[in-house]
Amino acid sequence: METTKFVYWQDADMWLGYLEEYPDYMTQGKSLEELKENLKDIYNDLTSGVIPCVRKVAKLEVS
Repeated sequence: METTKFVYWQDADMWLGYLEEYPDYMTQGKSLEELKENLKDIYNDLTSGVIPCVRKVAKLEVS
């Protein structure tokens, strides 16, 4: 099973979040479970090439 980290928070009655590796692509849900499902959908779109010019976050070793 593959995993990825995500950042999330609750704002009033909505849950908002984005994948840590793809911070430009936010989504929301009425529940935390719905948010997770929406994040999975975004992940699949981002990694399948459906969305062009995807920007990612990566680590760079500088020393």
